[in-house]
Amino acid sequence: MGDWQAMRTAMRAEATVDLAALRSNVETLRARASGAALMAVVKADAYGHGALPCAREALLAGATWLGTATPEEALALRAAGIGPDQARVLCWLWTPGGPWAEALRASVDVSVSARWALDELLAAVGETGVPARVHLKADTGLGRNGCQPHDWPDLVAAARRAEAGGLLRIAGVWSHLAAADEPGHPSIRAQLTAFDEAVAHAEAQGARLEVRHLANSPATLLLPETHHDLVRTGLALYGLSPVPEVGSPADFGLRPVMTLEARLASVKRVPGGHGVSYGHHYTTPGETTLGLVPVGYADGIPRHASGTGPVQVAGKWRTAAGRVAMDQFVVDLGGDSAEPGDTAVLFGPGDRGEPTAEDWARACGTIAYEIVTRIGVRVPRRHVNGTAGTGAGGQEGITRHGQ
Repeated sequence: MGDWQAMRTAMRAEATVDLAALRSNVETLRARASGAALMAVVKADAYGHGALPCAREALLAGATWLGTATPEEALALRAAGIGPDQARVLCWLWTPGGPWAEALRASVDVSVSARWALDELLAAVGETGVPARVHLKADTGLGRNGCQPHDWPDLVAAARRAEAGGLLRIAGVWSHLAAADEPGHPSIRAQLTAFDEAVAHAEAQGARLEVRHLANSPATLLLPETHHDLVRTGLALYGLSPVPEVGSPADFGLRPVMTLEARLASVKRVPGGHGVSYGHHYTTPGETTLGLVPVGYADGIPRHASGTGPVQVAGKWRTAAGRVAMDQFVVDLGGDSAEPGDTAVLFGPGDRGEPTAEDWARACGTIAYEIVTRIGVRVPRRHVNGTAGTGAGGQEGITRHGQ
């Protein structure tokens, strides 16, 4: 038995990441992108799937951009060997005092939403002698980051002056949609208009943009008028539907990439009327068998899944019995038998009858984004069916979160 196989045998829990499914999802999304380039958003450790292996596989499947939130995420991709000849990397969540100089040296594209950020960026250009590649972000109605319309002319003018001085290149103008997952929402048309106006103003001031980008995953799937030059795909890249009310992953030609499993730590018979877990919010209705699933909210299992979270054990769906604790929760197996070490499937693609991440989201009153991104550092990721880096040549690789 190989070392990784021995590790697997002893695993308390693991998340298997199917890189072939990810590549297929990239190809599907590219086909929907109306000829626009595709950015694979790998922020938050690729939504919990492992940033580096997912980034490499997405690029092999035809993505040409990578998207990150924090500068540290962007710099980690470059440090791992993904160079500017392989992909442009955009980082958009900057705070004062951020590592602007390091980003410039690593050829990371940066988003600028306000004059303070432009001023800090230009100071870093002076320090490094490296011209910046800038994406000016307009707040077209989301109300988070981005420059308000009344400040936009000043920001564009300042960026153009710096560009004329050879200090930066205005590579793009971009924004983010508030309700692309609600087809027909009035904000969509309003934001499209505001975005077109922001782009038109920048171009009228002399900006020669490489990319205009607005579409996220739901817009990529549902709103071709938002595709412009580049689409930014996050959740859909990992095979989950960003619009479950409209269609399932299969309806969009996507396949969920992550399967989360654990091995039962205990199986025991208990009498009827036996309390289960903290507070005894569940009491056994009769003599039964309880199975202990050794993952809890420290591993990212929502405490809100207490009494509702679905798990497949011994070929059937079970429900978390009683409260989810920090490290474990219980399922009532009824009259069925199981053994310690048997597999409990929390979620996967669903084609083996197992629950999906969307099933967990509905059980917890949240969204699938939260279910996959919150799987914690104690759960190793096993990347399979890869063609580059981790999982190369179809071999399995086990990594800790973030590696």
